[in-house]
Amino acid sequence: MKPQRNRGSPLSQLARLRAGSSPMARNVGLSTRIPYQAGVCGPPHVGTTLPLLRRPSSPARVSVDNSSAGRTLIKLNGNNPRDCTSTHWDSNQQTHHPQLSEPSSLHSLHPGLFSCSTTGSGIRSSTPLPPFTFSSSTSDRRSLSSIGLSSISPTHPSYPTNSTVNRCFLIHPHRPSPRRPMAFSTYSTASSDISTPRSISPSSSVVSARSSHSSVSSKRLSLSLQRRQSALNPMSSVDITAIEQQMKMASLDGLRGYAQNHYGEVQQYRSTDYVPQSAAGGYQVLREPLWNKGLSFTPEERVSKNLTGLIPHAMESVETQVARCMKVINTRQTNIDKYLYLSSLKATNLDLFYRVLIDNVRDLMPLVYTPTIGDVCLQYSTLYTRPEALYISIKQRRSIRTILRNWPYPDPEICVVTDGSRILGLGDLGVNGVGISIGKLALYTGAAGIHPGKTLPIVLDCGTNNETNLKDPLYLGLRARRPSPAVAQEFMDEFMEAAVEVFPNMLIQFEDFETEKAFAYLARYRNKYKCFNDDIQGTGAVVLAGYIGAVNLSGVPLEEQRLVFMGAGSAGVGVAKQMVEYYTRRGLSEQAAREKFWLVDTKGLVTLDRGDKLAEHKKYFARADNNGHQFRTLEEVIEYVRPSALVGLTATFGVFTESIVRGLKASVDAGGSGRRPILFPLSNPLTKAECTFEQAVQWTEGTVIFASGSPFSPFAVKAADHAVTYWPNQGNNVYVFPGLGLGAILAKASKITDEMVYISASSLSESLNAEEIHKGLIYPHIERVRDASVIVAREVMKAARREGVSTLPEEQWVEWEEWGDVALTKFIKERIYDPLK
Repeated sequence: MKPQRNRGSPLSQLARLRAGSSPMARNVGLSTRIPYQAGVCGPPHVGTTLPLLRRPSSPARVSVDNSSAGRTLIKLNGNNPRDCTSTHWDSNQQTHHPQLSEPSSLHSLHPGLFSCSTTGSGIRSSTPLPPFTFSSSTSDRRSLSSIGLSSISPTHPSYPTNSTVNRCFLIHPHRPSPRRPMAFSTYSTASSDISTPRSISPSSSVVSARSSHSSVSSKRLSLSLQRRQSALNPMSSVDITAIEQQMKMASLDGLRGYAQNHYGEVQQYRSTDYVPQSAAGGYQVLREPLWNKGLSFTPEERVSKNLTGLIPHAMESVETQVARCMKVINTRQTNIDKYLYLSSLKATNLDLFYRVLIDNVRDLMPLVYTPTIGDVCLQYSTLYTRPEALYISIKQRRSIRTILRNWPYPDPEICVVTDGSRILGLGDLGVNGVGISIGKLALYTGAAGIHPGKTLPIVLDCGTNNETNLKDPLYLGLRARRPSPAVAQEFMDEFMEAAVEVFPNMLIQFEDFETEKAFAYLARYRNKYKCFNDDIQGTGAVVLAGYIGAVNLSGVPLEEQRLVFMGAGSAGVGVAKQMVEYYTRRGLSEQAAREKFWLVDTKGLVTLDRGDKLAEHKKYFARADNNGHQFRTLEEVIEYVRPSALVGLTATFGVFTESIVRGLKASVDAGGSGRRPILFPLSNPLTKAECTFEQAVQWTEGTVIFASGSPFSPFAVKAADHAVTYWPNQGNNVYVFPGLGLGAILAKASKITDEMVYISASSLSESLNAEEIHKGLIYPHIERVRDASVIVAREVMKAARREGVSTLPEEQWVEWEEWGDVALTKFIKERIYDPLK
């Protein structure tokens, strides 16, 4: 049947929509039909060549042409035009329908589904359509099924309805937003590829132009839709995420609405009765890590302690047990997993844990301490499985003595205490910072032999200003912001008084307090209690020890040495002050020694006239000889000072750039041949190091004298017929604080003096053997850390005697003074914990 023409109509309609439900379309020919709510009518001539969409998200392009002598032609995706002037195909009933009377817009086809607003004679926009299907009337049927809700938009902003030019519409697939209900869904106008026969595809220029026009129109339509949908949706301007976050925070804040300055006291009505080791048997022995020897129990011990059958019927050598542990460690994929295994071993068998650590210190120290301990602290609340320390909350400040007495091991000789306010270079971690106390004490035992039963890790929980922790539902600490400095000071006073009262012989090491508190607490307590700060004094001592060796290797005379410090916090200032003492002991006045140092912080060179308020600890090194000129960057300072040494304590990775390091080398080379630059990027962990060892070697052509805070591997450079291996130095505090602590404990020192700290550095610099000196090292191999600690402890004890702070019996010192270092060294080694030996 030939389609009838409607000559009175200047505009042929693209589709006719019928209200009501439609039955399931039939499968005819190649077409796949889908059910839909409203019938969609299309001209029969279009269906025979209608191209298939590659994806349901692809848009179909329909062009309406009324320029052919009253005939209406429709082009779909640029295919040959088809005459559909007066007849439409009803895909529901597969019947023909005469064309509707001419509308002013598509809205008249179906008011509930099309809503095309008009301004004058221009079509401006359209709203979404329901699902629809185009199909053909011949056996070669093709379908545009499963397109989903769509919108039809013109390729140009507007054109007259009575125009005789081509009128093009894009059929866009519907992509509802997953974040909004369907009533306020947005519609994607993204274009996708359409599969068309190559023989009838339009030229590339036409496609490009059409694509450009459709893209602009789609964007305008999308903005228009968004504006109208926003007007209809009263919640569109509300930040739901922020409200949910506020509700979550409110649910986590268990202290909201309570008074924050009232503190109760814990009343315990009974003491804890512990079974003595001599009376323990069976699982009492196996479940106490200090008593459990695993498969090292002898047959006699297994009988006397009722262990028969509770452990495998096998006796193993220490070497076999250590090998088993190392095999397990080497199967773990990440450092955190390795740390967790070691922690589990430590919680069951302390002797075996420390034997494994001592025998494999190079491989395991990075797991027990930096850099892995930094990652452990960041995740401590998530990784937590068992208590390993004392957790003293400011909310229980009236019960500090009770908490201390609850520690199960009597008379600890050393404790490491932190408030978590500045852990390594990671910032305020709150109670999660307890990991640093645990790791530090593991090194006191592993590196210096202090018995693990005589160590006490403590964290003072004063809250945290770390937003991540405050929002973490798993965070174990006090979910409150830190108190004022005055309140924190009162809490610290109460802790120190209680600690000395409960454990009068205990040495207290402050660890990772934020800079201002670190200096304030050290100055406040150092002459009253037996204490020291490892960040200030320990770091200063270990860097000084390395610097003493580096000066000897650098070829730069002592009077020409100039040092630039990048970082002016507690560690930076502490290190610089230790080095000032090094120069004063070599004949320089304090003023002359101090003028060898230039400190740089985030605002540039620290000067007295910089214009900002300097922290108290920075004033000692603030320069007054800059003649009013301010140096804002490290590059400017390097060019101005022309230093021989550069020390980094910024906790900022990569701050020592190639230009800076090469500038350091150039300033050293300018002084003469054979000179070597000193470069110490000391920040921990490795992710905070100012530069890598490989970079330092390459940027200085191998002349650098290098020391870092965390370990780097040796670096080999291939030459023509051989390879040169460069050995890094690790300026880790583990070379100093274990020996310093051991010496103070064995000397029964009443306090830690500056002389004792300085001696720990100078004695460390003298502990290298011939092989290490031949390699150009400035620190001993880490495998020899126990040997170095014995030397440091011996010299610290002698310094305590000279300073008059050793409380050992006089006759003991008379004997050592008679027999010398041999007798004192023997005394120290007899008191060192050496498990399973």
